Amino acid sequence: MDSSNSGRVKVGIVVGVEHGDFGMWKNIPTATLPTTYIEAVRRAGGTALLFPADGHITENPDQVLDLVDAVILAGGRDIGPATYGHAAHTSTAEPDTARDLAELAVARRALELDVPILGICRGMQMLNLAFGGTLDQHVPDSVAHDDHAAHDGVFGKHEVTLIPDTVAARAYQSDTATVYSAHHQGVGRLGTGLMVSAYSVPDGVIEAIESAEHGFALGVLWHPEQDPMTPLFRAFLDHVEGRERHQRTGS
Repeated sequence: MDSSNSGRVKVGIVVGVEHGDFGMWKNIPTATLPTTYIEAVRRAGGTALLFPADGHITENPDQVLDLVDAVILAGGRDIGPATYGHAAHTSTAEPDTARDLAELAVARRALELDVPILGICRGMQMLNLAFGGTLDQHVPDSVAHDDHAAHDGVFGKHEVTLIPDTVAARAYQSDTATVYSAHHQGVGRLGTGLMVSAYSVPDGVIEAIESAEHGFALGVLWHPEQDPMTPLFRAFLDHVEGRERHQRTGS
């Protein structure tokens, strides 16, 4: 692979607005993303391009997709239930509606074009919505514990079972994995055309979903960007590079 920046796979990530302090400036709205995502893409040989969410992206997601080779739907705050026509659960946090709408538009258009897409935590949930699914707004209601959530700023860890002969299992080259977890929402009704490719151990929460009709459309509920040894980003970029070679050579 070309080591120059121009030869690196370009991965687009839509980012939302949070508030932060910068010296004397307090509570400033900021387009932001944890650098763990950027570093994970870089380690795998790619370059992350960040796109602040706004109505222009919602109306024309091609302005993102024309500049990138692949898309990551990153983690973050709860997706607003109005996005999928539900009322809010008492545990659902205030949404970033601009990000919800922009990401959903990018995800749907990426699927139309078969642009490779990887959803992480919230991003897996967004991928399910792009296929017409819904969310479980508070997983502890279903499993009677909150072990999947982060506590005091520390990610949890647990095992997942990977379904054989899926994109997820091939990425990890295993039928099990230990993953980092920080969520309280998950898949409700599975989107049309999606299959489940991983479950949590021992409680059976849906931990990965994917589409057999697309080259690479995978969502994982865990946080691979927290694991420097994860094979997932490299598998994702390997697919992108192989797709580009096929398009160049027609073979």
